Amino acid sequence: MTKLISRLIAAFALFLAPMAHADGLIDNVNGITLDEKGEVVRFTGILFARDGKVSALLKRGDKRPKKPEWKIDMAGKTLVPGMIDGHGHVMGLGDQLLRLDLSATTSLEEALGKIRDYAAANPNKWILGGGWNQEKWRLGRFPTAAELDSAVADRPVWLERVDGHAGWANSRAIELAGIGAPTTDPSGGRIERDAKGAPSGVLVDGAMNLLTKAIPQPTPRERNAAFLAAQERLLSLGITASADMGTTVQDWLTYRRMGDLGLLKMRIMSYGSGVETALAVAGQEPTPWLYGDRLRMGGIKLYADGALGSRGAWLKADYADAPGQKGLGFLSDDQLLNMMIRGAMDNFQIAVHAIGDRANQQVLDAIEILSDTYKGDRRWRIEHAQIVDPKDLPRFGKFGTIASMQPVHQTSDRTMAEARLGPDRLKGAYAWRTMLQNGAKLAFGSDFPVESPDPWAGWAASFTRMDAQAQPYGGWRPEEAVTREQGWAGFTTGAAYAGFAETMIGRLGPGMKADFLILDRDPLLASPTDLRATQVLETWVNAQRAWRRK
Repeated sequence: MTKLISRLIAAFALFLAPMAHADGLIDNVNGITLDEKGEVVRFTGILFARDGKVSALLKRGDKRPKKPEWKIDMAGKTLVPGMIDGHGHVMGLGDQLLRLDLSATTSLEEALGKIRDYAAANPNKWILGGGWNQEKWRLGRFPTAAELDSAVADRPVWLERVDGHAGWANSRAIELAGIGAPTTDPSGGRIERDAKGAPSGVLVDGAMNLLTKAIPQPTPRERNAAFLAAQERLLSLGITASADMGTTVQDWLTYRRMGDLGLLKMRIMSYGSGVETALAVAGQEPTPWLYGDRLRMGGIKLYADGALGSRGAWLKADYADAPGQKGLGFLSDDQLLNMMIRGAMDNFQIAVHAIGDRANQQVLDAIEILSDTYKGDRRWRIEHAQIVDPKDLPRFGKFGTIASMQPVHQTSDRTMAEARLGPDRLKGAYAWRTMLQNGAKLAFGSDFPVESPDPWAGWAASFTRMDAQAQPYGGWRPEEAVTREQGWAGFTTGAAYAGFAETMIGRLGPGMKADFLILDRDPLLASPTDLRATQVLETWVNAQRAWRRK
């Protein structure tokens, strides 16, 4: 672990060029950005000031400074603003990169083999990981503790589902956590059970805490390594800023350590994990921007329900493939209002996870009630907004509500959504174009590590409604596709606006932060398949090169 940290620190130090914070010029580029109105602007050179901001965008024929302090000729390569992920989990990505990752497995048998191999190579006291998806395995059910025991029985194992809303444990882990047949389901959670009522191995949503409290907490050194691995991955994909949804106190301390050491390169718009976390970190108001505008806790993340994959998303009617189940509503109306009020009264931005149509209705109801009291630019956020009753869709255009959505969820979840909901409830599913038509602000992200943080795949999905295999032909419910430019805005200006950062990042222009990418192709001219294959050659943050492809 120490060697990993040292390598990552050395990698970042390599790219801290001596040109940092000097007046500079990058010339001979195919420069592209959106402006304040969402129109495409092209340029061939970009000037920077010492403060890391853009001084000017230069077109062909514009006069260049005779003797800039530094100059780079990019030989016609494409330059675009840094991409912004509107909804991610930075430390969760780092954990995924350093732990057992089952996201590529396509069968239970393949997963069990990978678990065995990992356990043999890692003599850890606990085997931790995640990424499994019983839908991808075509299992038709949740996996069991007995099946996991067949791979590892001598040590506790805990593996989170790909969406983070369920976990799979072996018998040893269940025993250490003290979970048994008499254990009742907690509020907002469910223990999957066998025919005799004993835990069968999977814990859903709120029930996960029954087991995770028994897992030893990672050390600060391990947290540092996880962050650096996540940052390296994000910068390599062209993500210069991300909303960090559900930041814990320990996450925040990790970011502060990295900032203190000069290793925080990307920008993090932090949303505290609940009211208490935000108050513990920030006190009675959002923090200022720290470390050269790279870190701020400005909001609070709340949960109204779970996820579709584990049937935890709260629906108005029963699941089509599980009669009698409507999912899990995590909070009563009064509880949700109370939490939102506690955050809003101290001017924190409120972001509420809502996937099912009933959960979305609950959050929209709360926003309507609170908007009578809490005026001004609140930018209420609904995270995911995946399944919405069509009659509730126009409500997203009111009170400045932001729909924070993830295009890759549509391409990953479409067949599951059809099974969970049936054909009659899909009209309000992943309704991006309707959101815009109703006047809602749209921010795009990936929900990494639930999905890959690759923004180019997300952008391609936004205007095609097709996956990497170009399926389904013509797109899934193609009437909800946005334009290519609107999709790009979702990952740049829209995501910046959603984080109260639109005057700083998301586009390039005089006075904006010089966060930009050098690409191997023009993303506005590339086919959807070629857009997905985009290679980031260099990533710059604040006019400093933060990452370069080797």
